[in-house]
Parts: sequence; structure tokens; C-alpha cells
Amino acid sequence: MSDGDAGATEYSTITYAVADAIATITLNRAHARNGFTLTMADELGAAVTAADRDDSVRVILLAAAGEYFCVGMDFAEPSIGDTSDPDWDEPSTRVVRPIVNSNKPVIVAIQGAAVGVGISMTLAADFRLASAETKFGFVFARRGLYPEGASTWFLPQLVGLAKAKEWMLTGRIISAQEALDAGLVTSLHTREDLLPAAYELARDIAVNIAPTSAAVIRRALVAMTAHGDPEAAFALDRKTIPHASTSPDLAEGISSFLEKRPPRFTGVARTDVPDLEDWLR
Repeated sequence: MSDGDAGATEYSTITYAVADAIATITLNRAHARNGFTLTMADELGAAVTAADRDDSVRVILLAAAGEYFCVGMDFAEPSIGDTSDPDWDEPSTRVVRPIVNSNKPVIVAIQGAAVGVGISMTLAADFRLASAETKFGFVFARRGLYPEGASTWFLPQLVGLAKAKEWMLTGRIISAQEALDAGLVTSLHTREDLLPAAYELARDIAVNIAPTSAAVIRRALVAMTAHGDPEAAFALDRKTIPHASTSPDLAEGISSFLEKRPPRFTGVARTDVPDLEDWLR
């Protein structure tokens, strides 16, 4: 069993499988339209963490069983937990933080409805592919709730402040085409083509992208948005470029390009990236 393999864990609200360097995490409460629960939050966070620690995994794909992706919080189930615990995190954060800190690219395949936490928990992912009939909604204010999972930070980064204000302050339902036009989703597909398209993207990344490069790029892009000028990025570059110049992956990337063959990258994201914690906080 590989390091961090989630196969040893029994999940009740999701399923987890690894094949061809892709970890597929599937919301599995189709009977409840994949309503989000405290258990689901903990299981999703654990599965993303397990995939990140598994060196055989190069890409994480989040999907859902049934007609819907996730219609939001399931209010029939416990949804908050013990807030007096000093280590308490609100449930969506338990999913989003592991995605943010993952060294592996994260792809989400969204079919049906993705409402409330059903969309906010995906905002830290790198790609959101959706079916053309998907409906989105940041409906928190219509329920007397507040946005969660750092969505007040992520959404303006993706679609701009004005659009984020409009969507969150009205809580209206958003069509797939509007979501695509605004930059919330990467691409639209028929329901039948959605998962194949997501796996095609995942396989391309798994085969052709150096894992260490993906780890640095996805985390640096988020970290650098916190700075008002490029000086932090210059400092990061002083750390990463010398490391890359001596990496076997650079030689392999050049050789594979010149030889017109798929690359055979050997770098491991978990262990072979430079120490970037001072820059990637």
C-alpha cells in the first residue's frame, strides 16, 4: 500500500480510488442530492490529504454520484460540530484548506446543481469543468447564512469583485454559461462527456506535467495574490529557479521534447520541491 493510501479507510459519504496516477474522490450521497454534512467534510478533507501524501498520485479529481453535484448543506444532518473546541474549523474549511495546501493539481467535475457549500468548497481547485445544464448559487444570504470556505477570498480572485458582490449579495441562481463567461468554470460539456473530459485533462497533467513544477506553480499562484507588488515573486524566483536548474526533471523535460516522446519525470512533489514555506503562506 502506498504512502497515504486512502484505500485502508472506510468512508460513508464519499468513495476513493486511485488509477493511472489519478485519485478520484466521489461525493456519494446521491439519495440526498449529495447534501453536505459534517461527516462528508471530514471525509473529503481526509481523502484530499491522503491523495496529496500518496506519491503514486499526480492529480486529484473530485466528482459526484447521481444527478446533482452538491445542493449545499444537508440541514437534516449535524453540520457544525463542537465550536468550543480550540481546534475547530468550520466544515467547508476542512475541505478547502487541504485543497489549498495540496501539491497535486485538483480538477472538479460538476454536474447538476452546485449550490452554497456545493460550489464554495470547489473554489480552491485548479479546474472546474461543468455540464451545460449545471446551476450554481451562492445562496448564503437568502438562508441567513454567511459564505464559508474562504469563498469571500477565492470568488473575487476568480470572477472579480463586482461579479462576486452581485452573486453573493443577490444569492441568485447562475447558469452554466454565465459561470463560464465570468471565469468560474473552465469549460462546459454535455453530461455524458463531462467525466471523460475531466479524465482527459487529468491524464494529460499526470503524463506531461512535472509533479514538482505543478506543486510550486499551483501554490505560488495563490500565495502571490496576497502581495501588492512583484517583489515577493522575485524572492520566490530566487529560490525556485536555481533548484529547477539542477533538477533531473529539467533534463528529462528537454530530452523528451527534443526526442518527441512523453516525459518520464521522476521528481516527487512531496519531497523534491525546495523549502518554500516562508513564501507560500
